[in-house]
Amino acid sequence: MATLTVEAAKPYEVHIGQGMLKVLQENYRGMLENTDKIGIIADEKVAALHLDYLNAHLKDTVEIFIFKIPAGEQAKSIDCFMDCQTFLLDHNFSRKSILLAFGGGATGDLAGFVASTYMRGIRFIQIPTTILAHDSAVGGKTAINHPSGKNMIGTFYQPSAVIYDTHFLKTLPVQEVRSGMAEVIKHAFISNEDWLAELLAVNDFSQMDEKDLAVYLERGIAVKSAIVEEDEFESGVRKFLNFGHTLAHAIEAVSGYGTITHGEAVAIGMAYALELSGHEKSGEFLEWCINNKYPLNAINKLSFEKLSAVMKKDKKSSEGLLNFVLLKETGRPYMETIDEQTARRTFMALSAKLGEMHI
Repeated sequence: MATLTVEAAKPYEVHIGQGMLKVLQENYRGMLENTDKIGIIADEKVAALHLDYLNAHLKDTVEIFIFKIPAGEQAKSIDCFMDCQTFLLDHNFSRKSILLAFGGGATGDLAGFVASTYMRGIRFIQIPTTILAHDSAVGGKTAINHPSGKNMIGTFYQPSAVIYDTHFLKTLPVQEVRSGMAEVIKHAFISNEDWLAELLAVNDFSQMDEKDLAVYLERGIAVKSAIVEEDEFESGVRKFLNFGHTLAHAIEAVSGYGTITHGEAVAIGMAYALELSGHEKSGEFLEWCINNKYPLNAINKLSFEKLSAVMKKDKKSSEGLLNFVLLKETGRPYMETIDEQTARRTFMALSAKLGEMHI
């Protein structure tokens, strides 16, 4: 078990480990008692599996209201956002109320945005239930999607706490494990050569034990926390956390949100960014993706022109230019503007390479 402190403008703690929901009573009982209502915005699939477990750790608190939302990226729509606001208004939530975000990254993004905008901001606690959410639950980015781009409508709004109980990870489907591990290895790429080598040696996620996974999650959160502390509002180094995300977000938008998981798209985006960078681990990373069954062939089903049009609207871009987080050396990310011809040529080269590997 571990506890990390995120030194944002309003500092908060991230608790990681098996049975960690106990801190709701041990550390946050005063906060939960000093409220008029608790609202749980819950992924419907997570609620079916784990809502009783969460409720058992909320006993003897104030009245609790639950609002279930669709699983995955389908929840990050303007309609779902408005449904959540209506839910809060219908149950007379106030500025003293607290929201709990109970689900994966999409749930946390949506619930955080709801909390940041309801009555101009109420408290919320992140209770992530996926590996992927070790990244999104920390740092205060909240958002919903627009058909023209992912996470284009949102706020920076830090949670009051992040409680990461690894109990929830036991029921993750294989695809969600794969999705989450892409963000884990992203943190290794931008921070630590030795850790990257350790992860690249994992050719079957099912062989990871709970202790190893908890260590990886703690390391990833520590990397993100350090960067958020230096650049809370993404004016500088925080952009490095988007390694692989420029193409990934375009893939999600062009494919249709939910068609491919976020982490699977990030894996493809990192493969592309490594190819652009000329990183020495580019080939080894492709092999790692193949061994762990990432759907790299998705790149061959998409038009570069359509992807490029979306990438030009990326939040890191300006004036229609293509800006990427690149990585010539592990642990030393940087931003670079790439001309469209080079971007297209590299895209085609990666597609051809994957074809030669029979992906």
